Amino acid sequence: MFLNGKLLEEVRKKKPLVHHITNWVTIYDCANVTRAIGALPVMAHAIEEVEEMQAISSALVLNIGTLTTELVESMKLAAKKANAERHPVVLDAVGVGATALRTDKAFELLDSVHIDIVKGNQSEIAKLAGADVLTRGVESSDVEGDMLTLAKKLAEKYGSTVIVTGKHDIVASPKKAFLVKNGHPMLGEFVGTGCMAASILGCFAAVESDHTTASAAALSCYGVAAELAAKEASAPAAFKLKFFDEIHGLEAETVSKMQNVEGLQ
Repeated sequence: MFLNGKLLEEVRKKKPLVHHITNWVTIYDCANVTRAIGALPVMAHAIEEVEEMQAISSALVLNIGTLTTELVESMKLAAKKANAERHPVVLDAVGVGATALRTDKAFELLDSVHIDIVKGNQSEIAKLAGADVLTRGVESSDVEGDMLTLAKKLAEKYGSTVIVTGKHDIVASPKKAFLVKNGHPMLGEFVGTGCMAASILGCFAAVESDHTTASAAALSCYGVAAELAAKEASAPAAFKLKFFDEIHGLEAETVSKMQNVEGLQ
């Protein structure tokens, strides 16, 4: 049994400041979902201020969805500061495998700073783990091979928690792994839900040093809110609005009752 409800309460009690260097397409939604869960968002991208902003933050979320070489330099500076301050760093590896630039810059980040949590869809994580796969834009492609094995391989290489998103989410570290079954297909009907999930991961990692447990709890809470929203909204726009409301009003007791998380070998 996960302490999802307890960690949700910790986020709301501590209200961690979560620094984002993120996707311009979804930045507004990332800020709002961070606020809705009970944390505080800040979006500072300028290379002149990212270290100073990270010094007063509790976590760092990096998203390469709209990357530029200059933006990656800001990410590295912020992440190095986060490492020095022992702030958790989340990397959302959006579109890795689609172009050489995305793939190269993702590895550059992984090799130059410590990333605590690496998140991606099946093809993105498979590419980072060394599999031969082509990503179609930011969408997942079919992957040959066992995703848990690939996730653990990547986790062992970088000493990170690795998340593979999909119908069910895999959360893996070198020592343990979980399958998070909470969620709803409607999350795939509009842009930004993956980016928002990364923000929630940053919020939970900011209050729990066991980042594998924190990640499973965060994704379960996120999925529970989606399940609740889908009960009242069946179209994407209505669902999105209801989803934010459910995140905001999510109760620890509800999460504990609805959580659907399994341990994996």
